[in-house]
Amino acid sequence: MKILCLSDYVDPLIYNQNIKQVFSDIDLVLCAGDLPLDYVDFVVTMLNKPTYFIFGNHNLNDFSYYHKNSGVFPAGDEEKYRKANFGHGGTYAGFKVLTDKSLSYTDPATGKQTPLLIAGISGSIQYNKGLNQYTERQMKFKLLKMVPALIKNKIKYGRYLDIFLTHASPRHIHDKEDPCHKGFECYNWFIQKFKPSYMIHGHIHLYDAREERVTKVGDTVIVNAYAHWLLEFPQENNNGHN
Repeated sequence: MKILCLSDYVDPLIYNQNIKQVFSDIDLVLCAGDLPLDYVDFVVTMLNKPTYFIFGNHNLNDFSYYHKNSGVFPAGDEEKYRKANFGHGGTYAGFKVLTDKSLSYTDPATGKQTPLLIAGISGSIQYNKGLNQYTERQMKFKLLKMVPALIKNKIKYGRYLDIFLTHASPRHIHDKEDPCHKGFECYNWFIQKFKPSYMIHGHIHLYDAREERVTKVGDTVIVNAYAHWLLEFPQENNNGHN
């Protein structure tokens, strides 16, 4: 399957009337945060393909609709939250382990048909105590809460996970040293333990085409999805292209 990964930037190549022609062979869209949800809506409407999204540390106007215990609602919208079924065409993957049987593929290891296994985590490292920011300890706890579902995947499908979708990057992989853009140490633990084929993240803006955006660590290919990036899954050569 061919996967379109997006994050952090409303890409003119994506946000235009020719998107259906340019990306006619896409099977799945992954949105790694800091994208306006009307942009996600547009992609879903135009491509009509399964789309998963998470939140970053910006563009959080709708965050409370997906996290009713966050305590932050747009003015007067508490009742609107209770009555409405909020969705932006895509499926919110934040802090969830999801199985998509509509995206089944042949597992190279077993030769059997299997659904796509996705886990998602929203947010960034805490740098000013803003919404959807977490300390290292808080994020590790959120990852640990997903472990039972991952173990069920291992028992049922022979593997924990195919794709790990996050906003922030792992520490010392694609991240920066300023307080806002440091990655999470616990993400390194997670990919070593649960061995997803891909980790797709955003948060780190790329202003130079020479900057590294695809790194393989153990069994996992880590991809910075800034603007857009294309992947094929599964494949032997996992470098992808824009």
